[in-house]
Order: sequence, then structure tokens, then C-alpha cells
Amino acid sequence: MRTVEEHVPAPKDFGVALIGVQEGSEMELDLRFEAVHEGILVSGSVDVEVVGECGRCLDPLRYGSSVDVQELFYYDAPELAEDEEEDAQRLVENDAIDLEPVLRDAVVTSLPFQPVCREDCQGLCAECGARLEDDPGHQHEVLDPRWAALSGLAGAAATPEAAEPDVKTESDKREES
Repeated sequence: MRTVEEHVPAPKDFGVALIGVQEGSEMELDLRFEAVHEGILVSGSVDVEVVGECGRCLDPLRYGSSVDVQELFYYDAPELAEDEEEDAQRLVENDAIDLEPVLRDAVVTSLPFQPVCREDCQGLCAECGARLEDDPGHQHEVLDPRWAALSGLAGAAATPEAAEPDVKTESDKREES
């Protein structure tokens, strides 16, 4: 068994669109390598600094994350069952193992699908992009275009001057006399 505690720079593409580990930032590896019958078992943890932006309000995010890693690197390609993929098996090649894909898989799958700065983050207004946190009563009057033509009638019926002045009913004529 051999243990390694090392600081290495993060490679490219260690994240997704909104959140990830910046290329070149420090990754702290604390790994244990064990020789087993089938190959080399790598286990341990990787500590990274995650940066990105909130998926609701687009404010910047920055926090530390520790991810557990465990992977078996086979000496020889094992016989695969019918439902297993060949890519799922990692191999020792020329007495060396490539940890980058294993670390990438562990870190990227631990990242949140929808990162948020706070669980109660209200985000941005879908109409104008204003931060809803800054203006809690923010709203827009939404008028259904199918009812737009009737909005003029509602205003006309509400005002008595809008009634047709030329048409007089029998009762109006009797009142005047």
C-alpha cells in the first residue's frame, strides 16, 4: 500500500456550464494505492475549490468541496458480461494509471445540477431581468392578448358619458317633460 498527499493543478473541463473547478486551480489529492489480485485499487479524496454562478440570480459562487474517489485499475482487461460496457473498465497501461478521468468523473458528478447561492434565492424577473431579491414586490401587469379588445369596452361601460347620448328611452323622455 502506498499513500500520496499532493497538490496538483486542475486540468481543463473540470465542470459544467454554470459551475466547476477553474483550470489551473489547486486540487489537493489524498489517495491510497493498494495492490490487489485484479489490479490497483485507488481510494481517497480530492479537495477542490468550486466556482460558478447561481442558476437563479447569476451571482458568483465559490466554495470548497471534498469528493471521495474509489476506482479499480485492472492489470488485464477482464471478461465483460453482456450488459457491461468496455469503457467502464480502467486499465494499468505501461505500469501507469491515468487518474484524470477518474477525478473528473468524481468531481463533476458531485457538482449540483442547478447551483444556487441560497435555497430561498428568488432569482431574476423573467420579463425584465431585475433581481427579485432587491425588489420583493416586483411584478408586471400581464394582459392576455385574447382579451385586449375587450379592455376598451370595460372602460366605456364604467363611465356614464360613454353611453350613447343620442338614443333616449321612453322613460328618459317622460322624465324630461
